[in-house]
Amino acid sequence: SILRTLPHKSTFGPCLIMGIALASNVGGMASPISSPQNIITIQNMSPAPSWGNWFAVALPLCILTDLIIWAWLIVLWRPQRDTPTIPSIRATREPVTIQQAFICFVTIGTIILWCIENSFQEQLGDMGVIAILPLIAFFGTGLLTKEDFNNFLWTVIMLAMGGIALGKAVDSSGLLDTIAHYIQDAVSGLSLWVVLVIFSCLALVFATFVSHTVAAVGLSFADPHPRILVMGTGLVCSAAMGLPVSGFPNMNAIALEDEMGIPYLKTKDFLKS
Repeated sequence: SILRTLPHKSTFGPCLIMGIALASNVGGMASPISSPQNIITIQNMSPAPSWGNWFAVALPLCILTDLIIWAWLIVLWRPQRDTPTIPSIRATREPVTIQQAFICFVTIGTIILWCIENSFQEQLGDMGVIAILPLIAFFGTGLLTKEDFNNFLWTVIMLAMGGIALGKAVDSSGLLDTIAHYIQDAVSGLSLWVVLVIFSCLALVFATFVSHTVAAVGLSFADPHPRILVMGTGLVCSAAMGLPVSGFPNMNAIALEDEMGIPYLKTKDFLKS
């Protein structure tokens, strides 16, 4: 609604979309279930961190990073030049319907099941099994139709599935172990923080050119302090957002078009932002 009220060629629209995309990437650090790379990270940490431990590390980092992104986008795009004010949108005061309450119930219930999945894995199964429940609830009751199914962003879904398939192939072929041993020999004798910086840079570059999920597959490298190394590298995967293919929010952002069919963002916009 906001985008439709903006003047033609306003820089506020691209700035807003870019801000949402970058903030979504940063939000992938926030909780253990907020992104696939976090799940992979926890699987490679022994013992796995509690939700409190994860929040204690990730939330301050997310808040600080979001503030830096906000300031940088304001300086880069200067949206206040051609859009000094945002047209107000009248808020609706309609009562909550049964359908809306049902959607909230299913959504909150799914999130709760994801949170307790580790404790009831034998009964609930994998997180992917839990993710089927809202599909059954929404399509089975007619809230979503065949047209909704056909309008899914299948490019984003294929990116996720392709990333998981590529990760499984790298792991099962033994290539991951070979790379791990090579890097382990190369960094042997270095201090923990030097190794963390090296791995973070590698993950940042790699996750920029492929999806975050693929980059997180390499988190099983050995180290005298594996938990710090694994979690640090896992969080860095979410920070890689320099290209449209770096993550799902970027792909959604670059796919948005105005009423004339012109994309709001281009690849160069991600590179400079």
